[in-house]
Amino acid sequence: QVQLLESGGGSVQTGGSLTLSCAGSEFIHSGGYSGWFRQASGKEREGVASIYRGNGATYYADSVKGRFTISQDNDKKTVYLHMTSLKPEDTGMYYCAYGPIRGWRLLRTDFDYWGQGTQVTVSS
Repeated sequence: QVQLLESGGGSVQTGGSLTLSCAGSEFIHSGGYSGWFRQASGKEREGVASIYRGNGATYYADSVKGRFTISQDNDKKTVYLHMTSLKPEDTGMYYCAYGPIRGWRLLRTDFDYWGQGTQVTVSS
């Protein structure tokens, strides 16, 4: 079974930067989508970004375009979310996820495997 472990969360001030990492293992195949989701207190979990492991194509939620960058190592086992120009509304628990078949739509139902999350707090 695919296992995912997030790291890199923390507290930063508005305008700061933070990079999250997700170490994955036991992937079924070389394709599929790695994604990042976040959930703020009292809100639904929402898709942030995803990357197709096969060719590195990326997809972003409108709210983070131009500020966040998703990437992966050459071995595709580790995915990153580089966040810049952080805002208080970026605060939340960030989850790494993997969808074996789909993931470009950033839909929760397309992702079958999830990490436990890492907290990101942006203060003003």
